[in-house]
This record gives sequence, C-alpha cells and structure tokens, in this order.
Amino acid sequence: MKTRIKICGLTRAEDVDAAVAAGADALGFVFYPPSPRYVTPQQAAELVKRIPPFVDVVGLFVNETAETVRSVCRQVPISLLQFHGDEDPAYCRQFAQPYLRAARVRPGLDLVEFSGSFPESRGLLLDAFVEGYGGGGHVFDWTLIPSGLPGFLVLSGGLTAENVGDAVRRVHPAAVDVSSGVEMSKGIKDHAKIAAFVAAVRAADVAVNEG
Repeated sequence: MKTRIKICGLTRAEDVDAAVAAGADALGFVFYPPSPRYVTPQQAAELVKRIPPFVDVVGLFVNETAETVRSVCRQVPISLLQFHGDEDPAYCRQFAQPYLRAARVRPGLDLVEFSGSFPESRGLLLDAFVEGYGGGGHVFDWTLIPSGLPGFLVLSGGLTAENVGDAVRRVHPAAVDVSSGVEMSKGIKDHAKIAAFVAAVRAADVAVNEG
C-alpha cells in the first residue's frame, strides 16, 4: 500500500519544485477565479513545464462553463480534472477525460449514493462542508465515511503533517490532498511543511503495511 499525495493550490515555480522534490504524486492548480490560489491558464502552463514525467497535473474547477474547461485543457496538459462545485454526472463526463468528483461531507449526505451517481469518476474526493466551495482548511468527522464506499477515496480537508498520519491509519484512503496545511499564507507554500507532510504519509504507510 502506498498512499498517493497531491499538493494543491500551487502558484509559484519554487513551490512546484519543492513539491516535486518532496515526492508528491500529483500537483493541483486552481482555475476558480474567486480563490486566492487561482492561476490563469497561462501561468499554469509555465508552471507545468517544471513538472517531470509521471507526476500528475490536476486542474480544479468550480461550476465553470464547459467551454472554459475545454479552453484551459487546450492550454495546460491536465492529467485529471477535479470538479468541486455542483457539477452533475453529464457535465463531468462530457470532457472525455479522467476526473475526480469532490463531495462536501456533512451529516445526512449519502456518500454511497453520491459516489454511485458518478460511476466514471476516477475517485471521490471528500472535503469539509463550509460556506462557499473548498474545505476552508477544516477537518471533517471521518466517522461519517461509510465502510465499503465504492471506488478510490481521496481524503482532503484540514490535513497537516500533524494529523495526516492518523488519517492514513484510520481511513486508509487511496490518496490525500493538501493545500492550506502546507502553506505560510494563502497560495504560498512552506517547503518545510511540504516535506514534513510527505514524510508523515510515508511513515504512516509503513506502519499500516507492517501492522
């Protein structure tokens, strides 16, 4: 077992380099203009040039027009689309590209039903429910995740180097996704925090595999 790691909300070349050097499996770029981590397609295209082969490029969108998504994909070599708004299954599948669907977890949300509505999704990304979109750096109650949830699970929401090991040991996600938990300010990453986060996930992987 190896938990995949995505560092999201990258805006600077040096942060891309730090995430790659630390061993991240995927890097995320936010194409949601209201976000403080937003990058233009032109900025993202330049940043992606720094990413070596076999590190995935993830594009995050929120209730965007289909034409805008297609335009970004023409400019940026995106490996995986990530939809974080109210997108329905027909919207998500129209791009004929692999995608993740995010769910904002709260009591009463049937995650099994939600996941089943997106059978083509490469996985379900679970984030905290807050006003607006995105997890806001908050941890949600992991006991709300039902056992036997189909497909690959990506855990997000308030993860840091201090709690991600516990998350890996308790939830056993296929991947973890972090943004604010490795930042010094919004959109500006802390390289030491990135390295510590990756190390904590790898240490937890060892513990799970040996346990």
